[in-house]
Amino acid sequence: MTRDSINPQQRAFGAVLKNAVLSWQTGLTLLVTLVLFFGVHITNIPVWQDWFWLVLGGVAEAAFIVSNLFDPNAATQAVAKAFEGQYDLSQIRSPVSRQRLQSAMEYRRNMMTLATRHQGAMRASMQQTINDINEWIGHMYDLAQHIDAFDNNDLVERDRKMVPQQITNTQKRISLENDPNVKRDLEEQLKTLMQQRDNLDATVNSVKRAEIQLESTLSSLGTIYAQMSLLGTKEVDSSKAQRLRLEIKDEVSSLQDTITALDDVQAQRLQLQ
Repeated sequence: MTRDSINPQQRAFGAVLKNAVLSWQTGLTLLVTLVLFFGVHITNIPVWQDWFWLVLGGVAEAAFIVSNLFDPNAATQAVAKAFEGQYDLSQIRSPVSRQRLQSAMEYRRNMMTLATRHQGAMRASMQQTINDINEWIGHMYDLAQHIDAFDNNDLVERDRKMVPQQITNTQKRISLENDPNVKRDLEEQLKTLMQQRDNLDATVNSVKRAEIQLESTLSSLGTIYAQMSLLGTKEVDSSKAQRLRLEIKDEVSSLQDTITALDDVQAQRLQLQ
């Protein structure tokens, strides 16, 4: 079974179960149970057996897990933790980009909290909206990685300083050169250098647009959250809810276009090199 084929209820159940089993409370229950089993021997109760401690520990653990499975807040936190675990924000070097991604994750957690307050069709609608937001945040993370790749590329920064100087020097050599063959070669070199300069400028502008896009996307996410908080149960199939979904799809498409543009500019720059 693929991840996409697992419905939200199954993901929530699995995430809550995993969180409960791996929690500190489970560890404490196990430790106390083992201490009692090996260290406390009751002799004044005729029917008592030491393995009863293991049974009691198992019952306590089962009760803890069941209480978590039926706790909507635990489900929300578990699913949020599972989703956020896919994205290592510590790998994002830009503090600005990292902060925007952290805020995006916070918006998503709040959206999930909103969904738990409703039942039936309204909850299903909100869950579908959150699923769309998942793709949105994934593109934001991808965009932040692209920005990092540029900010930490010393070669690009070096070329931005050197290429204009090379263009100026080549133009001077062309004006002084008398040999037609050499002059033709210099003109070809000049053409390549100017293409490289234009491509570098395009790269810089694309990254600036990407930074603006990341900021505006976070603002849009905040707007979507505000709109979700205003949706009522009678508005599940309304034009307002449908418009909300369309806004998300448009934003995801815009993010993808920006990422594609960055990839194209990067590919052109590599071809010139």
